[in-house]
Amino acid sequence: MNPLLLVALLGYFASSVTAVAVPQDKVRWCVISQSEERKCADLASNAPVFSCVRRDSILNCIIAIKAGEADAITLDGGDIFTAGLNNYNLKPIIAEDYGTTSETCYYAVAVVKKTSTFKFSELRGKKSCHTGFQKSAGWNIPVGTLVSMNLIQWEGIEDKPVEEAVSEFFSASCAPGAKPGSLCQLCKGDCTKTHNEPYYGYDGAFNCLAEDAGEVAFVKHLTVPESEKPNYELLCKDDTRRPIDSYQDCHLARVPAHAVVTREDPQLAEHIWNSLNSVQNFNLFSSDAYGPGKNLMFKDSTVKLVRVPPNTDSFLYLGAEYMSIIRSTRKEETPSTSQGAIRWCTVGHAETDKCDMWTPNSMVAGSATIECAAAPSVDECLKKIMRKEADAMAVDGGQVYTAGKCGLVPVMVEQYDRDRCGTTGAASSYYAVAVVKKGSEVTWENLKGKRSCHTGVGRTAGWNIPMGHIYSQTQDCNFGNFFSAGCAPGSPPDSPFCKQCVGSGKPVGDEHKCKAREEEMYYGYSGALRCLIEDKGDVAFVKHTTVLDLGSDNNPQWAGGKRPDDFELICPGKTSVPVTEYQSCNLAQVPAHAVVTRPESRTDVIRILKDQQAKFGGGLEDSPFSMFQSTEGKNLLFKDSTKCLQEVPAGTKYNQFLGSDYMNAMDSLRVCADTTSDLERSCSFHSCQKN
Repeated sequence: MNPLLLVALLGYFASSVTAVAVPQDKVRWCVISQSEERKCADLASNAPVFSCVRRDSILNCIIAIKAGEADAITLDGGDIFTAGLNNYNLKPIIAEDYGTTSETCYYAVAVVKKTSTFKFSELRGKKSCHTGFQKSAGWNIPVGTLVSMNLIQWEGIEDKPVEEAVSEFFSASCAPGAKPGSLCQLCKGDCTKTHNEPYYGYDGAFNCLAEDAGEVAFVKHLTVPESEKPNYELLCKDDTRRPIDSYQDCHLARVPAHAVVTREDPQLAEHIWNSLNSVQNFNLFSSDAYGPGKNLMFKDSTVKLVRVPPNTDSFLYLGAEYMSIIRSTRKEETPSTSQGAIRWCTVGHAETDKCDMWTPNSMVAGSATIECAAAPSVDECLKKIMRKEADAMAVDGGQVYTAGKCGLVPVMVEQYDRDRCGTTGAASSYYAVAVVKKGSEVTWENLKGKRSCHTGVGRTAGWNIPMGHIYSQTQDCNFGNFFSAGCAPGSPPDSPFCKQCVGSGKPVGDEHKCKAREEEMYYGYSGALRCLIEDKGDVAFVKHTTVLDLGSDNNPQWAGGKRPDDFELICPGKTSVPVTEYQSCNLAQVPAHAVVTRPESRTDVIRILKDQQAKFGGGLEDSPFSMFQSTEGKNLLFKDSTKCLQEVPAGTKYNQFLGSDYMNAMDSLRVCADTTSDLERSCSFHSCQKN
């Protein structure tokens, strides 16, 4: 064939393909009903950057986006969970904001007619209206709440599907998307999760109640029309009733806002955000012209759209608390873990080695009760715990703060006073101190321009407390303007706070340099002190026992024979003092390290750890394993100064555990954006997690 003809033909075929394909600059919005399609078509006429793709269900829209046949859809929490599963791997990029009352969260409530008289605990046998099967406010939250309060008797998926347990609890229901049966009995249309079912969605569930098909509607707090509010009430979990506008004091849960999801593609996410912001003379948040459907493409109560922090996946967006509710209503297998075992998350080789020693010693009736899951950092461990790829780890106060923002809870706390191990009461604590070499003439007042040694970015004694003090003095978030250089493992590679770090000691190509793990020799309490001893810094921020421990017979080689009286403490407004005077010269008294886990795993983690410390917590010489001693490093898995673990009272939130002084210090430090990790930024994005 003539080469020119071949080129011409190839060009023709290429142009033909391009002609029928959707241009790459289009944002293809997926819609699931005729009403949504009409609204989307009008949007596309107003803003040609948009086009519309119709599918018959949310799941098929998720599949279309995954396959590249569509680009975006707005989903509720339950569907965001589905979209984020490994087989779809979509991520939320833009959240709906509902205004000053709830911002990027809303309240899931149970609405009843004021003329009825039953309480929340008396819902058995009533007729129920749900927004949709596996939807947040309409299914996941109320069903999860009823199961957790033991009002719905359900032993788990091995017993029966949760839908069957719900259908046995209510006399009849409309839960669009459920399998035909009693859960579709009250529905007016085809019982699908589309607007072909008149009782689908928030307004549909409310109409189901208003038209006397059902006796209770599970919806969001903004569903009841203003004119109808006097005729309805909220059912509270404490068996009281409240007016519709009292949702802040009477709700089942606070729920993350609906969000736009798409494929993992930063450029596409940017294009979708810019395209939505370019829309003019078209109300994205009104469905009035496209009835009878409501909340088309976006919820009608949306005030504006806000960007979700980068690197936020569906699990971080939803948070551990909401994830635990979803898990309580769904089958989730974890075949890698033995029944009755917990997976301890480790960071670095030394911790993994210690955990690997723990596993065989934890055998009970031929099965290990402790298994190990490794991650490159504490934040990655917290993500694993949220995703149920790990179960627990012990972290310091700053990391308890981050874990709490992500919905995890403190369940056991380290106790450093053996005499208090058999008692209950105030948790153990320690002092955050600033250590200098004796005779160095370094004081708090002349600290500016010196070199600093930190346990790690985001750590309590090593970063949060001292940097909080420094920020309160300077009001400058650029701490590189205060210290000339330092080592703060976890800092960006180009930061002045990586300049003094040494990694694992390799002369070249050391991937561990400045990483927040044991392989960085200056990481942690002993690492920060080593940084000071080896003259890489002029001050070390550590806990008060770090220097005192040098008095023991098993000093590490790097300590060079140094003893506590070779050092001094400095603090604001004082001259230097001996290291034994930490009670009068410290930067703060802070809470002890704590074990964190998912809310639903609390009981199992406590039970297993109590059993393990009864066997391996005493430090007996003939014991094959010791939980609270480290042979190949310092403070591995737990602080070496730990004498026992004590149970944190049930229901204790992370902010209650940390206390008001520590929370105030952390909140003030968070004025500096660079002090907030990507994980914490993702988890604290929602107003749900602000407290």
